[in-house]
Amino acid sequence: MTSDFRDKSAPLLPPTITLHPAITPPPQAPRLPSQQDLRPPSIALDGLFSDIGKAHIFTDAKAAADAYPNRPPEEILATWRAQKNDPGFDLKTFVATYFTIPAITSAAYQRKPGENVRDYITGMWDVLTRQPDTPVPWSSLLPLPEKYVVPGGRFTELYYWDTYFTMIGLYEGGRIDLMRSTYRDLASLIDRYGHIPNGSRTYYLGRSQPAFFALMTDLLASHDGNRTYIKYLPELQREYEYWTDGETKLAPGHAWRHAVRLKDGTLLTRPWDDLDTPRDESYPQDIATAASTSRPSSEVWRNLRAGSETGWDFSSRWLQDRHTLSTIHTTDLITIEMSCMVAHLAQTLSRTYELTGNKQKAAFYKADADRRIAAIRRVLWDPKRGAFYDYDWKAGKLTDVLSTATAVPLFLHIATDQQAHIVAKTLKEKLLKPGGLVATDVTSGQQWDSPNGWAPLQWMAIKGLNLYGEDVLAQDIAERWMKRVIGTYEKSGVLLEKYDVVNPEISPTGGAGGGEYPMQIGFGWTNGTLLGLMNRYPQVAQHILGQYPYAGQASKNDSSPGSGPAENPQPIPLTTKQTLSSSSHRENPASHEAQRNEKGQENH
Repeated sequence: MTSDFRDKSAPLLPPTITLHPAITPPPQAPRLPSQQDLRPPSIALDGLFSDIGKAHIFTDAKAAADAYPNRPPEEILATWRAQKNDPGFDLKTFVATYFTIPAITSAAYQRKPGENVRDYITGMWDVLTRQPDTPVPWSSLLPLPEKYVVPGGRFTELYYWDTYFTMIGLYEGGRIDLMRSTYRDLASLIDRYGHIPNGSRTYYLGRSQPAFFALMTDLLASHDGNRTYIKYLPELQREYEYWTDGETKLAPGHAWRHAVRLKDGTLLTRPWDDLDTPRDESYPQDIATAASTSRPSSEVWRNLRAGSETGWDFSSRWLQDRHTLSTIHTTDLITIEMSCMVAHLAQTLSRTYELTGNKQKAAFYKADADRRIAAIRRVLWDPKRGAFYDYDWKAGKLTDVLSTATAVPLFLHIATDQQAHIVAKTLKEKLLKPGGLVATDVTSGQQWDSPNGWAPLQWMAIKGLNLYGEDVLAQDIAERWMKRVIGTYEKSGVLLEKYDVVNPEISPTGGAGGGEYPMQIGFGWTNGTLLGLMNRYPQVAQHILGQYPYAGQASKNDSSPGSGPAENPQPIPLTTKQTLSSSSHRENPASHEAQRNEKGQENH
């Protein structure tokens, strides 16, 4: 029988966030005051936060978690408890009085005359850039010491795996200063909390996202040189310790946090969250999801949280019946991306210790990386279906959802040559659609499933195929994706977070739903990877731009069609949206919320 504990004698632990002790930041990383209430709002505000969610006084559940108290939470709670049963008490008025409620500022959803797609990307860096944070008492925002780039729309903080793909665009656009400062902000999170949380909010501290920090270090080192690895060795080491915590004491057939040791002793990685409570940013939805099933609520909530850690929130990959959100069992799964990223992290540590002259540690991490790579090639590979799959470590079998994640072992040069060429064939025959690669072969209503395609998935597949000489297929995917994204820009004047890649017709609204909020404009990883692909396939990009006169019009500083961006493009028009609803919705039918939840939601 399998278990989620180190060994049979290990005790059950209460739901607490495990933070490694802080370390001394490197000299180049500015320090921020360390005193902050790290409790997520759902805990700091006790029953008040739950009542706010039930009342639906915000247009977006995340806004309730981002609003911050104007005085100590204990004082507000005491006032609320004293007043809540009074005749005429209005919760919306109470919240407006005692909380600061940030508005969401984003690019206006409108065509901007005279702006080609490259100019748009250049101008959006300013829209998406945030200045160094000033610590605010009782805010859920984890303050960052330097400028950084957010994804866009409702995502007004720094996100982990998004940032890698955004950094690609900053690198390609020559914004090395902004790329470097954003990277240093992520390093500062490791310094303070022992890991990079899902995003820079207290309510994200219980989990992370796929371990892209080593890849970000690779990207920065490609500009700044190998000294980058040595400078950030403490952070790389701490990242590794976070993802492998508990491995050495783990008995076969058991799991602890992210580490899973199979019955044969093989070590691989699963998603996790230290908490088993509703997510603050999706609190009422999570309550409704748990209420729709007979499973223990804490089990459902833990798996929803772990699903958010994957970055694929949500997908049929995590659902036992492939369609119903309440069947989510993410912690039972060894995932392709997380296992590959930890292997790459071990490779990076080996290379870095080699640079420092520490041969012993270099050899240790090389051996660790080699073991992980061998395990990925063996455990996650299905030769009959010709792809890598997630592995259900409790059931002892591979899952049955084919996803574009099968290309990640190629992207990180982990697959064998034979596996890579078989994966290429599978991608072409089963996942390649008119607009690029579809996330999975399942249509579930979740946003990380068919018919949606996502920028990071296209990028990793294209780069991975290139590494194994599958250049024709890589270019085909790049061309289809660029045409879909640029064609959508032609109709809408903006870049979006996701796209419907199955429909032969291009829609100005991008993806095919599956999220609990409207399509988000920006968008960091779409901007970054599109610029990277346009620079890598200039002739293909030029041909596509020639088909779309608006997206490919001459830049303001250059009369040639489809030329590079203007040095100083005109500011992109912005729109500000208030998140406190115009009227309180006091009724909250659980069935309605559960229905919305089954359609999918996103934490990003």
